Amino acid sequence: MTKTDRFNIALLGNPNSGKSSLFNFMTGLRQDVSNFPGVTVDKKRGSYTLKNGVEAHIIDFPGTYSVYPNSSEEKLVINILADAVNPHQPDLVVYVADITQLERHLLFATQIIDMGYQMVFVLNMTDLVEKEGSSIHLRDLKQYLGVPIICISVRDEKNMEELESAIEVFVEKRYGQSASPLYQLSDIETFVATRVQKHLDIENIYTAKIIAHHYQWLEFLREDQRTYIRDIIARSGFDDLKLQVRETMQRYDSYSEVVKKTVTSSKKTLKSRTDQIDGWITHRFIGPLIFFMVMLFVFQSIYSWATYPMDWIETGFATAGAQINHILPDSWWTDLIVNGLMAGLGGVLVFVPQIAVLFFLLSILEESGYMSRVVFMFDSIMQKFGMNGRSMVSLISSGACAIPAIMSTRTISNPKERLITILVSPLVSCSARLPVYAVLIGFAVPDVKIWGILNMQGLAFMGLYVLGILGALGSSLVFKKILKSDSGSFLMIELPDYKPPIWKNVILSVKEKVIAFIAGAGKIIVFISVILWFLASFGPGDSLLNAEINAKKESEVSGLSMEEQNNLTASYKIEASYIGRMGKWIEPAIAPLGFDWKIGIALLTSFAAREVFVGTMATIYSIGNDNDEKTIRQKMAAEVRPGTDIKVYNTATSFSLLVFYVFAMQCMSTLAIVKRETNTWKWPIIQFLFMSAMAYLGALVVYQVMA
Repeated sequence: MTKTDRFNIALLGNPNSGKSSLFNFMTGLRQDVSNFPGVTVDKKRGSYTLKNGVEAHIIDFPGTYSVYPNSSEEKLVINILADAVNPHQPDLVVYVADITQLERHLLFATQIIDMGYQMVFVLNMTDLVEKEGSSIHLRDLKQYLGVPIICISVRDEKNMEELESAIEVFVEKRYGQSASPLYQLSDIETFVATRVQKHLDIENIYTAKIIAHHYQWLEFLREDQRTYIRDIIARSGFDDLKLQVRETMQRYDSYSEVVKKTVTSSKKTLKSRTDQIDGWITHRFIGPLIFFMVMLFVFQSIYSWATYPMDWIETGFATAGAQINHILPDSWWTDLIVNGLMAGLGGVLVFVPQIAVLFFLLSILEESGYMSRVVFMFDSIMQKFGMNGRSMVSLISSGACAIPAIMSTRTISNPKERLITILVSPLVSCSARLPVYAVLIGFAVPDVKIWGILNMQGLAFMGLYVLGILGALGSSLVFKKILKSDSGSFLMIELPDYKPPIWKNVILSVKEKVIAFIAGAGKIIVFISVILWFLASFGPGDSLLNAEINAKKESEVSGLSMEEQNNLTASYKIEASYIGRMGKWIEPAIAPLGFDWKIGIALLTSFAAREVFVGTMATIYSIGNDNDEKTIRQKMAAEVRPGTDIKVYNTATSFSLLVFYVFAMQCMSTLAIVKRETNTWKWPIIQFLFMSAMAYLGALVVYQVMA
């Protein structure tokens, strides 16, 4: 293989084995996240250059327990491994196993070896074993597997050069695997597998057996091939479930003694430490209280840590806009740059600090193993609301974005529980709502501290999340009564040992989420900001010219100063523009909620994405305010209702708008993914209607009570 050649490395292993940590170490910043072709499962891939100059293409596959999958992610892995012509087929498998759970990890590893794949077997987390006084002996394990074995600790970056050398040896010498299969096929399995092997013209007989087990859903099979396999199975006595159990038990029996010899002492001390912590963390009463305190700390931190960088970004954009207005000539394209592009871009970047803080803290909780406990702890509660513990993964994920949260429901086997989770997940406040909350809470809640520790705005921020969660649970109760199901489901989840986070993983996770926010939401916001600038800068016929004349006449009659005249002119012109007319048209419907026509425009535009609300307001309040160095929040705070001194964004209106955004389905992308996951428009339409009704009625009650 030359230095210009590329080859594929697959990182495979069970969940929580440290596979993704190794991927982050090997690829660093040279990685990206996308979907596998035709499916919505994430694919993390990156580049890794060896010392000899060869560039490897690395794919971090979803965590998998065996070749008999229980989720769509595991099915994806098996579909690729069993398909000889799949473009993601690996030249080399780097199998990552947690040495503290070696017996469980060997099941999938031995199955991959029997499929004929070249492998480097990596024992990770050796530092944990060594700290507990255990010793590692690899002779029997090497003899059993017949592949290179490397002991590493990704956390301590131990033996990484040895792993690289093993990969280089594969590239240069192409070593072979053990000739003897690790699993002996039964007579029935041999009968079926040999015929499937011959009919499909594949080399490996064990792969043929796997295809016989999964022929009904393997995507690469043609219909005539499925028919052939079905006929062979029908006349052979091939019992799918019994043969899966037979294989699993035989594999465990074959390597159980090897595992005992590999790690010479038990991990009782390590387990007892984890169990002691779990005694508090997963306690029936103390556990939820700890979870509440953790979430309170998260939301307090979002406000406390992000305040200064947000102010710097916001002030910087306001100052830069005023300077550009001063330097460039007075023209339509200057106005577009300042009040269209820059206003929209500022509306995106100002909230990057808050989003970074949120995902920084959530990544730490995930890395430490705490989030798995949350899923386990709330399983019984979720059952009462028509869901199960895996639904908690989706609800928590919705705190980032409803789209991956809805995708994650594929791990829920019960159709009713999955559908309920899909329908209510968007009610949990996502990161896209952060910009809206951040602006409006500043108008509704004073920036004061309770007991010198708790920030009132942080408490309000958490209250909005709690309100969304209550809305989700209440809605799920209704759907539980309406939707019917023949059976329930049970939660099976691995609780990994507690461990300190790997900071490189945390930083890469924050980087990935921030870039996704800027690239995804940013493009939408800036695009809509430009459209809004056009609609707010132009109007039908001579409407803007007449508005300017009327404003000048009124200013002369009232004896207004030049600054007051400019503000009045800007107000009259935007009302006469295309966007002003749109806002005036819907104003009667939203006036009972305390919203004016400008807010109405933001409601319409933010259906593309919730965070567009802030970009919309930035554009609307920037039009006509040349050389104004006030920030968008300052402009909104100063806005009064025409003919009065009543603030538009008073406490009642701000809380009404907050409640509206807690419940409203203001996201086209979420509706699109719901349609894709349910394969019908019925449920997205129902979801949009019931969430819109909750938003309108909730905002109406809040405003009418508080006004």
